[in-house]
Amino acid sequence: MSTAIEVAGLRKVYGDKPAVDGLDLEIRTGEVFALLGPNGAGKSTTVEILEGFRQRNGGEVSVLGHDPAHPTREWRERLGIMLQSTSDQFLLTPREAITHMGRLYPNPRSADELLHAVGLDDKADAKPRTLSGGMRRRLDVALALVGRPELVFLDEPTTGFDPEARRQFWSLIESLRDDNITVVLTTHYLDEAEYLADRIAIINAGQVAALDTPGGLRARATDAVVTWRENGEERREVTATPTATLRELLATTEGEIEDLSVVKPSLEDVYFQIIGGAQ
Repeated sequence: MSTAIEVAGLRKVYGDKPAVDGLDLEIRTGEVFALLGPNGAGKSTTVEILEGFRQRNGGEVSVLGHDPAHPTREWRERLGIMLQSTSDQFLLTPREAITHMGRLYPNPRSADELLHAVGLDDKADAKPRTLSGGMRRRLDVALALVGRPELVFLDEPTTGFDPEARRQFWSLIESLRDDNITVVLTTHYLDEAEYLADRIAIINAGQVAALDTPGGLRARATDAVVTWRENGEERREVTATPTATLRELLATTEGEIEDLSVVKPSLEDVYFQIIGGAQ
């Protein structure tokens, strides 16, 4: 599999404080790659460097075979970028905004196609002031995709989405994967990263603290929590061998074990373990 992004020893310093401190990263062509991390961890700075919006202080970076520190128009046409802030195209209707943005690209996708993809068919010609925050974020997604990019950066894309809109957006991202488009996704929604991402990098203190598939990350936490009720009281045991714990309970209990449950660590549990936060 070819590589869309390669980063080695990336550094960015503000004054005497490193925001990114020797970060290494490789993102494969056609995968959905999620960046997770607490505020101030360095993920936004990293993405801005990859997009060519911020200069680095050290390290090597290649994005689609090009150094983003020296962007060209041809290179930018291969990227789709959705910023964390909402679009400034709100003097225009959604259809007008997509059509206007499409004129900047040699082979844009049609406005109707994108409006349908992001669920704005019925708001295509709506006045800007009538769009909710979630609708504006959907428009931002459409604007990021209008140029048929090879690589898409999506920064907190589903902020303000209702559950139905989030699921619709997830389907859109899966269709991008099917078209071999590389997606770099930053999100605070761990369920979103777990559902969408082929691999996840957890960034902390300007470095990659962990990088694996969602399943691989969950497997790092081996302890499970076994709970049950005994003599009217809730009992709880944290164990790396839940099957053995269940055998012991079955051997010492007559009949059914009341309120028995076995809960394995979630991605959220692993995330907080890695960044050192309290669970």
